[in-house]
Amino acid sequence: MANAMPSPAQAASPAAVSLNETAASYPPLRTGLRGQYPGSFEVAHAARDGLFAGPVTATDTGEHYDLVVVGAGISGLSAALFYQRAMGPDARILIVDNHDDFGGHAKRNALQYKGQTYLGYGGTMSIETPFPYSFTATTLLMDLGIRPDTYSSYLKTSRLKGLEPAVFYDRENFGKDQLVPGYHEKNWDRFFRDSPLDDETRTDLLRLHTQAINYLPDLTPDARQALLRTISYETFLRRYAHMSDGAIRFFAGKAFRNNMRVDTCPAYDAMKAEAPGFNGMEVTHDTPHESAVFHFPDGNATIARLLVGRLVPSFFGAPQTAASIVMAQGNYSRLDQPGAVRIRLNSMVVRVEHTGDPIRPNDNKPVRVVYQKPDGTSDTRHAVMADNVIMACFNNIIPFIVPSLPESQKDALKYPSKVPMQYSSVLLRNGQALRRCGTQSIYAPCSYHTRLLVDEPVDIGGYTTNPSPDRPTMIHLLRNANAPGHPRKEQNRLGRQEMLAMTFPEIEAKTRDQLQRMFGPLGFNHEQDIVGLTVNRWPHGYAYTYDTLGDPYMPAALRPHVIGRQPYGRIAIANADSTAAAFTNTAIDAAERAVQECLISRGYT
Repeated sequence: MANAMPSPAQAASPAAVSLNETAASYPPLRTGLRGQYPGSFEVAHAARDGLFAGPVTATDTGEHYDLVVVGAGISGLSAALFYQRAMGPDARILIVDNHDDFGGHAKRNALQYKGQTYLGYGGTMSIETPFPYSFTATTLLMDLGIRPDTYSSYLKTSRLKGLEPAVFYDRENFGKDQLVPGYHEKNWDRFFRDSPLDDETRTDLLRLHTQAINYLPDLTPDARQALLRTISYETFLRRYAHMSDGAIRFFAGKAFRNNMRVDTCPAYDAMKAEAPGFNGMEVTHDTPHESAVFHFPDGNATIARLLVGRLVPSFFGAPQTAASIVMAQGNYSRLDQPGAVRIRLNSMVVRVEHTGDPIRPNDNKPVRVVYQKPDGTSDTRHAVMADNVIMACFNNIIPFIVPSLPESQKDALKYPSKVPMQYSSVLLRNGQALRRCGTQSIYAPCSYHTRLLVDEPVDIGGYTTNPSPDRPTMIHLLRNANAPGHPRKEQNRLGRQEMLAMTFPEIEAKTRDQLQRMFGPLGFNHEQDIVGLTVNRWPHGYAYTYDTLGDPYMPAALRPHVIGRQPYGRIAIANADSTAAAFTNTAIDAAERAVQECLISRGYT
């Protein structure tokens, strides 16, 4: 039968078994478990556990740089470019990263099938924020050739005509496996009538989605806002909208901004995200001013690739535009060759320390940077010297790499809990199952993956996204591991533990099982129809953002991310964590700030 589910042993993906020669030299082509993959973080965990608490010995390479950047994400790459512009093209810069590819969370996935390459994003999806880009971030994008105001010319929305959102109900939580299309406001009556829900749940959800009821009638608009900031969306639904347990279950997979869930998302934030239940009441709120939007087929990996092309011109061999770079393949063997800027991958920094007095950074004593293989298979370490260092890695690891930091600053850096995220790029032999059910996105409240998305139909630089249901189609599956009922930071920690405990075969089996259950009745056979799978696992995912439920109120200057990012001698900190915002533009802004702090530490104005 087409929808029969074979055993996990039968489900093994050929692409996950071994690397071909091209993938061995070109990381975006690597499939299986990516993101923070085994072999990229073991030494980081050893540092956390105290392995490098004392003096760290290393062989001096004899290299001396104007700047060493720890972390090759968008913030680190931007910092290198800003520093180069400030100090001139001859400034010697080394960028060190523990992964086999640059970009941080902005990773490029490339899956091959029958001689063609299909692109996906392994993390950071698009240029899009709930507030405008700063002058710094906007100018950098313009310098790289990215014009968000031109996005409409690349977007081919006609390809999505007739497709609508759907919901997948699983048998464990809703009594049967059923994929129900029509998940939008024009069809609420029909949608909930077709859904496998009991009468009470159906009635509650219909009321919530269709009736403009003021659930807080005795409060003023200002008082409503104040209340909604102090209760979770789940509390609002239960206590004020009188939703049943079954209705609450429908929202179990909803991930609001930065993976806040129904039990950890402030009701006010849920309202701003257009969650149902608020149409009947007036609530005081600020007028939103969102940024422009631009989505590349590989997400914001295009930004990282454009930055690398500027820093190491030989990587692509020729200047690239925002369009031409989409199909361009870089030469990774050129990243760490003699030149003004070098990018040293597969190298975990384990110690950053001043050789002089950090209180008097103008004494011209350099900073020592020690690194080694990230997988822990070798104790061989190397050291380089730098006039400045920018830490563009995660905040949580910095106290263990720079142990001489003040204790108050180390405590602040340890405060955030990175948000675990998992993005899987799945290449289907064709898009027929999606067309047959008439959907381009699926919400799965209680499934392993809670979201399925067909990529936006973009034609750019000779690359065409999902041109036809008869052609191979890239879909994206999202999983935000969490543990309902716990505080948000604890949910992040437990979700991270779960992610790290799972192997690729286990994740693949769950992925195949879910897709088979979704599309099996439509003729889908995962053994034949899944032709590529890359799982981008990010246990340490998005930057932690504050919320009105889980974080105490404090003046902005006293918030942990502000205390944590203070310059320390010739060491500065740039990353999204330092802005308490999980956005590309804030990572760029942090890079400029860190470069300014470096220049000041050397007496420049």
